[in-house]
Amino acid sequence: MKRTLIECGWLVTMDDAIGDFRDAQVLIEGNKIAAVGKSLQAEVDEAIDARDMIVMPGLIDAHIHTWQAGLRAIGSEWLGPDYHRNIHANLATRYGPEDNYLGNLVGSLGQIDGGVTTILDWCHNLTSLEHAERSVDGLEESGIRAVFAHGTAKPPTKPGELPYTHIPHPRDRIEALRNGRFASDDRLVTLAMAILGPHWGTYEVAEQDIRLARELNLLSTSHATRKPADQIAPGGYTKLAKAGLIGPDHNLVHGNYIDDEELKLLVESGASFTATVLTELHGHVAEPVTLRVRKFGGMPSIGIDVEPIVTGEMFREMQGALLHARWASLRDNAAAGNPPPQTIPIKSREALAWATIGNARAIGLEDQIGSLTPGKKADIVMLRATDLNLFPVHDPLLSITDQAHAGNVDTVIIDGVIRKRHGKRIFPEAVLEQRRAELIASVERIMREGDFALKAA
Repeated sequence: MKRTLIECGWLVTMDDAIGDFRDAQVLIEGNKIAAVGKSLQAEVDEAIDARDMIVMPGLIDAHIHTWQAGLRAIGSEWLGPDYHRNIHANLATRYGPEDNYLGNLVGSLGQIDGGVTTILDWCHNLTSLEHAERSVDGLEESGIRAVFAHGTAKPPTKPGELPYTHIPHPRDRIEALRNGRFASDDRLVTLAMAILGPHWGTYEVAEQDIRLARELNLLSTSHATRKPADQIAPGGYTKLAKAGLIGPDHNLVHGNYIDDEELKLLVESGASFTATVLTELHGHVAEPVTLRVRKFGGMPSIGIDVEPIVTGEMFREMQGALLHARWASLRDNAAAGNPPPQTIPIKSREALAWATIGNARAIGLEDQIGSLTPGKKADIVMLRATDLNLFPVHDPLLSITDQAHAGNVDTVIIDGVIRKRHGKRIFPEAVLEQRRAELIASVERIMREGDFALKAA
């Protein structure tokens, strides 16, 4: 078993029992963290000199539609109806298995490049088992840790057909995956179910899907994006919770329009909430749910969501979530007639916790990732502290949350394997160049078939 010692300039562990250090070491044995501290004495196979770097847990992206990587920025000026009309009702229907493979591979490599070691890939344009298998191939080829959340397509309803809102998750397909390549959960890419939920499907479909996920011992995750008047099954989450069908094995994404009573019930039931703050600030009237989840005792979670509309960089999502939470706290305090606070209402460490511990909890992997704790997987990121936007480092945590960006990422280790080093990804460049060309051809074909063209700015 390979043993690697990282000599750290600054070490941010996100483990309260361990703390943070200056001039510390991290010992890796195989794919796990063996020890963290100062003056570790160990015989090792490799030493990594990170004495001019900030060493931290890998960021986790708890919600991203990775298959859309080839459509980056085409919807930067869209609103919600534009997204659904252009993507789900048109372009998504043109994607085949190879198109998904290319998007997932290039999208995952982009996440690794930006310091993300784990994603929850909410793959919701699937129409066949081959479609799903090739999507997973793209994730696995990249080397990223992922939860592959198997979703279903949302095409326009043709005459005489049942709308997707009334169609349960395909049991045959999810069972084939669970009994096939995902028979074991001891693997880098694991399986989940991306279900409609009561905002996008009938209550009967939601109940059937959650029961299927539990039968197969899978996390389920659903979009909760609609105002009550637009929901397919208003009050459906409350009904599910009261039936005992909502717990830590269910993740809700967004939740902006869920009222406090229902939100409190869901948090108390153990469900997690993932806010995609940049996307939500872009196109929703109701605010991100982070502060309300926090108020009711939950741990917020954050993710990117849709790269056609917002950046895929988790450092920016984390910073956006932090700044929104601070602003909203100050606004609410003033609206209540209280005197100005004497300290900042949301500490920066909380935002990093959302992007690590909170996201690990939301995707069901808290016992494996999210902190640099001995026994957890060796998912580690190193930032160059000598980069001029970070130098000089006074507090490494504040440098991470308030100053850093993807360009500062020097080294990425996933499951004990180096996937980026000296600022260069460890992936065959010739293969990537070929996949880039194939992705461009894929997207051009999809847009041509969909009679879609970008409008001039």
